[in-house]
Amino acid sequence: MNIFNKLHQDLISILNSLKTEAILPSDLDLSRVVIETPKDPSHGDLATNAAMVLAKAAGMNPRALAEHICARLTAIDHVIKVDVAGPGFINFFMSDEFWQSQLAFILNAQNCYGSSDFGQGESLNAEFVSANPTGPLHTGHSRGAVFGDAIASLLAKVGYRVTREYYINDAGGQTDILARSAYLRYVQACGQTVDEARFEGLYPGDYLVEVGQDLYAQYQDKFVDQPESDWLDPFKRFTIAKMMDNIKDDLLAVGVKMDVFTSERELVEAGGVQRAVEFLTEQGDIYTGILEKPKGHDVDEWEPRPQLLFKATAYGDDVDRPLQKSDGSWTYFAGDIAYHYDKCRRGFNRMVDIFGADHAGYVKRIKAAAAAVTGGKGQVDVKTTQLVNFMDQGQPVKMSKRAGTFITMRDVIDRVGSDVTRFIMLTRHQDMTIDFDFTKVVEQSKDNPVFYVQYAHARCHSVLRHAQELWGDLTFINTDMSPLTDDAELAMIKILTQLPKQIEVAALVREPHRIATYLYDVAATFHALWNKGKDHVELRFIDPENKQGTMARLALVQSVANVIAEGLIVLGVTPVEEMR
Repeated sequence: MNIFNKLHQDLISILNSLKTEAILPSDLDLSRVVIETPKDPSHGDLATNAAMVLAKAAGMNPRALAEHICARLTAIDHVIKVDVAGPGFINFFMSDEFWQSQLAFILNAQNCYGSSDFGQGESLNAEFVSANPTGPLHTGHSRGAVFGDAIASLLAKVGYRVTREYYINDAGGQTDILARSAYLRYVQACGQTVDEARFEGLYPGDYLVEVGQDLYAQYQDKFVDQPESDWLDPFKRFTIAKMMDNIKDDLLAVGVKMDVFTSERELVEAGGVQRAVEFLTEQGDIYTGILEKPKGHDVDEWEPRPQLLFKATAYGDDVDRPLQKSDGSWTYFAGDIAYHYDKCRRGFNRMVDIFGADHAGYVKRIKAAAAAVTGGKGQVDVKTTQLVNFMDQGQPVKMSKRAGTFITMRDVIDRVGSDVTRFIMLTRHQDMTIDFDFTKVVEQSKDNPVFYVQYAHARCHSVLRHAQELWGDLTFINTDMSPLTDDAELAMIKILTQLPKQIEVAALVREPHRIATYLYDVAATFHALWNKGKDHVELRFIDPENKQGTMARLALVQSVANVIAEGLIVLGVTPVEEMR
């Protein structure tokens, strides 16, 4: 149960009644009205901005409007006090019984608490990682992988039918370089010496040594000293397949399972670009023209000649975009248009694309492409992830020897595990860099958020195991929650009830770090309650002489465990029941 949505509905009913009474204009827009939790608990349990955001349009003084609203808020069940603060903010307090009753919803919902039907089963495509298949996934990819997967989970949690997709960029010149690099490793596997100078401009990492050996097992020495035209295409296909196998393994190691892998090469070869261009031509979005010489990084794409252009400016981009090069081949952006057109044809009008920081300049053009190929009916939400700085005891970590030029995602997972990797990657907004210190992320301290949250969950299960040893299996059906009256206990319940709203907001704004922050706050509240019980015997979770109070507090502990587990699972992190 999302109490914020329920109370918001009650508030909207009140405002509509004020319209009926002609106190408010009948056409007044109520979409900006929200209910939220005040930062200072002394100000109230909940607050609304209704009077502040409606007063001007209603032609009323905010405090005067607030008084009208307050007079009716007290009629809502369990509202025991309403205050008008400052220029017109409305704060209201709920009864203890109201908060106590929320535990039943949490306990009965179990692993469905926080779920909703907001998305109403609409199909949504989440495309992320999509690294060039030229080597292992590096640490930049790991952040995009975790971020994209968490967004997909959040959107599924609120009712979207989500497809996770990886777009294989296997049609560009970098795959020719990959094939040439693999060829040199193949030649080495055939027993020949290769001068290191021959790797200049290629991919020198050791990860291709095994591929070279596999090529030798497949072809023996058939292509040694043969012209490139004989082996380039089969080597390219073979090596890309091997690289994608490795990439899929790395993704699974960090808990990411893609539903679809789409090949750019296959899309182009199947006429995907041509179909998209024909569609846009019929819409009037393609024309032949000469672009002005651009400023900045687009200079290399500019040619002072008539070109086939996409009317990107009609969809919010800064300039129109060329679709063909001087040799008649399609531009990289033309392939992007085709890809989003293909997604639209597969039933996805709503899309989420996750890019690395180096692709921030592509956001407007991709949004323009998506708007055009969906006929204005769809949209793509593009998010970019910033870099991760890896350190050990405060010092930068050296690059991976196997990769040659970077730290691989597998290096990180092998060292600290998938759960730690995922949680730390999600502790900050994706637009902010992360300092990932291998020493710090495994510390057992409050400063390590993943430990702090997991410790709270493990503590809950420790209490519940102890209770089961005393009384056997626990059931909280019809448990009397009235003993939960201490401020610390009520604060615990109040923060638990925020999970549905936190998930919904995090999903809508595509910010999974909100859940990590929320879980840290839940853990802090629980640890504070635990510590208070040390000093106040009556607040201890288990008191054999007070079965009624004990069952209520155990129900609270079970609720804390459920909420933390639900939040961790939506982030792709396994909740632990014991700390080693």
